[in-house]
Amino acid sequence: MHEQVFDRVEKKYLITKRQKARILKSIKKHMSKDSYFRSEVYNLYFDNDNYDLIIQSIDRPEFKEKLRARSYAGYDRVFLELKTKLKGNDANIGYKRRVMITREDFAKFAKGHTTLVELVQHNTGNSNNMQIAKEIDYLVQYFSLKPKILIFYNRESYKDDNNLRVTFDEDLRFRDKNLSLIKGKRDKIYFKDIKNTIMEVKTQGALPLWLVNIMSAERIYPQQFSKIGKVYAKLINNKKGQNV
Repeated sequence: MHEQVFDRVEKKYLITKRQKARILKSIKKHMSKDSYFRSEVYNLYFDNDNYDLIIQSIDRPEFKEKLRARSYAGYDRVFLELKTKLKGNDANIGYKRRVMITREDFAKFAKGHTTLVELVQHNTGNSNNMQIAKEIDYLVQYFSLKPKILIFYNRESYKDDNNLRVTFDEDLRFRDKNLSLIKGKRDKIYFKDIKNTIMEVKTQGALPLWLVNIMSAERIYPQQFSKIGKVYAKLINNKKGQNV
């Protein structure tokens, strides 16, 4: 969880509980549980009042970027992550750069009481951290970013020795008010139908044949599914419905 820079091909799939069970039979033969096998993941997305970054992402440009804070239940750290994606022929190539800070420091940053550079200077002399912090601070200032939408879900993750990672995200929930990194009583459920598991496959090379075969047998194909893009669209539709 402490790596600072990632680059990999990412593919997403919407699958049913039955499909997940069948895929897991193959996964357990070829992969092992990740260090953080089961986790409750909180992603707090930053944007401006016009939602420029999210709208840009929905338009599926050749290049897009987003800023989010990621935290895990029971873990007293927050990762400020600058995510960029380049559109490929059959998959997106994702790059992620991040800086880890405490929850207390993140609260100060989120309220605009300090910059990330100031926090990094105070807590570490790592040059990579400082460069990433400068990029994040610039993005925050340039776009007038602030916390806007919180998304959280339960994740189950597997890995192998060839940098392949497969995750299953379920119980997707969200809110756009009271944006503390904890569950709330009025959190909204995203999925209300049978296709309620998001499978993500992340790799730095080609997919192994065993995984290709099981997904082909189950007729599982990559889909364009941005959690923040889908949640934003649902929020907008809900607000339009309230104004009718």
